[in-house]
Amino acid sequence: MLTSGMANPDDDGSDGNDLARRARTLLHTQRQGVLSTISLHRAGYPYGSLTPYALSPGGAPLILISALAAHTQNLMADPRASLFVAADAGDAGDPQAETRLSVLGRFARVAAARDADARARYAARLPRAAANSQTADFQLWEMTVEEVRLVAGFGQIGWLPGAAVLGEPGR
Repeated sequence: MLTSGMANPDDDGSDGNDLARRARTLLHTQRQGVLSTISLHRAGYPYGSLTPYALSPGGAPLILISALAAHTQNLMADPRASLFVAADAGDAGDPQAETRLSVLGRFARVAAARDADARARYAARLPRAAANSQTADFQLWEMTVEEVRLVAGFGQIGWLPGAAVLGEPGR
């Protein structure tokens, strides 16, 4: 399942399934990441900002963004994006030693038939965003996850197929 990496994941007893489980767990335990889209303002450059996210029933990231936001305009022009998520290093921790991942994929507006469920999921996961989730200006977008780059510790670095990290952490 690990398609390439700096070291063999079996060296410490972990395997691709374990790394995929760790990626799923991180996505489920964190609530925000750095969303990077391809900038229209500076053509071709990545544009990143801190963005809260929820998860779809299948475990894909859901973001809520204003129709006026730069990310929205960028995604409408080119749906490719990444979401960088990192474990909390704590006050004295080393962020370079913590698990982190970059989720690569394409975003699309949530279909009208799924909008109510997606808004409920977003509001349940991020209660302070509940008011924004009910306004027409704020739109929900779902990422189709294509691939994930996971850094889970020394020698546990690699690419995972998107489908491997979707779903519940315990699977």
